Amino acid sequence: MKLGLALPQYGVFADPSATLRVAAEAEAMGFDSLWVSDRLLLPVAPRDRYITPDGVIPSAYENFLDPLTLLAAVATTTSRVRLGTSTLNALWQPPALLARTVTTLDQLSGGRIDLGIGVGWMRDEYQAVGVPWEGRGARLEETLDVLDAFWSHDVVAHEGPLWTVPESLVKARPVRRPPVLLAGLVPPALTRVARRADGWLAVGLPLPMLQATIASIRQQAEAFGRDPGALRFPLRINPHITAEKADPAHVPHVGTIGQFADYVRRVEGVVDEVFADFQLTANTVDEYLDLARAWRGQHPAAHGTVPGPVTDS
Repeated sequence: MKLGLALPQYGVFADPSATLRVAAEAEAMGFDSLWVSDRLLLPVAPRDRYITPDGVIPSAYENFLDPLTLLAAVATTTSRVRLGTSTLNALWQPPALLARTVTTLDQLSGGRIDLGIGVGWMRDEYQAVGVPWEGRGARLEETLDVLDAFWSHDVVAHEGPLWTVPESLVKARPVRRPPVLLAGLVPPALTRVARRADGWLAVGLPLPMLQATIASIRQQAEAFGRDPGALRFPLRINPHITAEKADPAHVPHVGTIGQFADYVRRVEGVVDEVFADFQLTANTVDEYLDLARAWRGQHPAAHGTVPGPVTDS
């Protein structure tokens, strides 16, 4: 089981110095990966509800740093950890530009980029960047086609409903073709993962639902003639860490470090990686790192170096 950590990026953590500090210390702790997410704005009167039961978008999202710019900085100050996006709203920019940016990031990092893509859920953001809300699935399919063209051939050409790339020489290539991981829970999105992605960006579902979803993706991948064993399943969790034990029904979203670590142990073998975002539970960088260190200490068999002993409530 690989362990990862979300990089400080929003709310009180929207400070590049915090991002770089956590990146350096997380790599030293032995984490396997570091991840950024993507939010453009916080509407005063949002048209879409948030994914939590109360539907309220966290106020911390009003201060959100650009994910790819942060990864560029972290790429030059780390040497081992993989660097991922979970998730990048890739449809907000032309895919030819995205291909160039990710290629450059991969070169900066020495081949450590994992490109996690989603279509987003907030139509206000689409309005702000001038991209139609309708037709997101088709836009994503063509985006993946263009990325594939740029990363597969010296002479690049593409003609589709949305973009035309004239036959061109593009020799800038990633050090290692970045794995493309897709997000989504609706059936067409899961089928798209099975058909053409390198993996699925899993979320903190109840364990039976998580197992069933991943099994479905694997079965569909095999039906498409792909190797289901080659797919990756990193799982993102945004836990609220408490001092007292929470109702087991609320774990992993709420609970102690020990409860969170127990959940991670239960999903081993279901997913291949778990990464945590403590930005909605910690208040300072020191507290963020303490939570990361405590959780990392609960998994001494994970990849990387083992930190000193910790205690847990």
